[in-house]
Amino acid sequence: MKKRGLSALLLAAIAALSLTACGGTAKTNTAAKGTTAAATTAAAGETTKGGESKEASSTDPQVTLVYAEVNPLDTIVGKTDQAFKDKVEELSGGSIKIDLQASGVLGAENDVLDNMLGGAGTIDMSRISAFALTSYGANKSKLLSIPYTFAGRDHYWKFVNSELAPEFLMEPHDIGLGVRGLFYGEEGFRHFFSKKPINSIDDVKGLKIRVSSDPVMTGMVSALGANATVVSMNELYSALQTGVVDAAEQPIANYKGNAFQEVAPNLILDGHTLGAIQVIITDSTWDKLTENQQKAMTEAAKYASEFNQKLSQDNEKEVLDGLKAAGVNVVEVNDITPWQEACKDVIAENTKDNAELYQKILDMK
Repeated sequence: MKKRGLSALLLAAIAALSLTACGGTAKTNTAAKGTTAAATTAAAGETTKGGESKEASSTDPQVTLVYAEVNPLDTIVGKTDQAFKDKVEELSGGSIKIDLQASGVLGAENDVLDNMLGGAGTIDMSRISAFALTSYGANKSKLLSIPYTFAGRDHYWKFVNSELAPEFLMEPHDIGLGVRGLFYGEEGFRHFFSKKPINSIDDVKGLKIRVSSDPVMTGMVSALGANATVVSMNELYSALQTGVVDAAEQPIANYKGNAFQEVAPNLILDGHTLGAIQVIITDSTWDKLTENQQKAMTEAAKYASEFNQKLSQDNEKEVLDGLKAAGVNVVEVNDITPWQEACKDVIAENTKDNAELYQKILDMK
C-alpha cells in the first residue's frame, strides 16, 4: 500500500510539473510572437518624429514604375515630376518606386506615347502636353490646345478644379487607348521665340516654325502665315542652330531650361496657348497596383497638381526677369486681336465637334 501511495504521489507531481511547463511555454511563445509582430511593423512602416508608426503598405508588392519626361528636371515640369515621385513613394510606404527618366532620354513625346499606347511595357508613366493625345483620337483633350482659349491662369485652374476635368483625364481610357490621366498642371503660356526679332504678327509670315505633330498647332502656325515644320523636341536646339527652322514656341521656363536663348535670343509674348500638361499612366500598370497603391497615386496626384500651380506662378516671372537681364530681346504684345482674328477659322474648325463642351470651358472665365 505504501508503494502504491508513493507511486500515486509521484504521478501527480509529474502531471503538475507538465502543466506548469506547458503554461510557461505558451506564455513564452505569445511573447515571442508579439515581439516578431512589432519588429515586422517597425520594419514595414516609417516612424514619425513623434515616435508614432506611420502607416505603410507592408503587404503591398514592391513595384518600380518607369516615368518619362522630355524636359530637364530643373524646369517647372521636371520639378513637378519630382514632387509627384517623392509623394507617391512616401504615401505608398515605399512599395512604389518611381524611376524618373528626364531630358528626353527615353525619346520625344510622340516616341514615348507610341511606346505606352503600343503596349511595349517599358514605360509606365509620362508627363505630356495635355493636347499630345489629340492625334491619337482624344478629341476632348484637343480643346485645351485651341489658341486663345484661356484668358489667364485663373481661368485654366477653374477648369482643372471643375467637374469637367476628370472627364477629360479619363477620355483616353474611355476610348480604348490604354492610358488614363492622373492629374493636370501647367507650365505657363506658350510664346514664339526666334533667331531674328519678331516685333509683330507681320514678322511671323514666311518663317519656318517648329511644331510637334499636333494638328491644332500646325493649323495655328499656318494661319499666322508661317511654315509649320515638324521637329522632335530633342532635336530642336540643333534645328535652330543649323537653320532647319527659324523659330519655335514653348513656355518661358522650357525656353530657358533647354537653353534655346543661346540659338534663338528673341522672344515675343503672344501667349497663344497655355502650356497645359497632364501626367498619364498605362491602364495595365494601374490595374496591377493594389487598392492602397492606387489611393497613394491619387493622393499624390492632387498634391502634385497643387504644387505645380504655385510653382508655375512663382517661377515664370523670375525666369523672364533673368532672361531679360541676360540680354534676350523680349517683345510684349499689347493688342492680341490680330493674332486671334488670324486663328479664327482654326478655332472654329477644331471645336465644331465639341462646341457645347468648348463653350463650357470659355464660360469659366
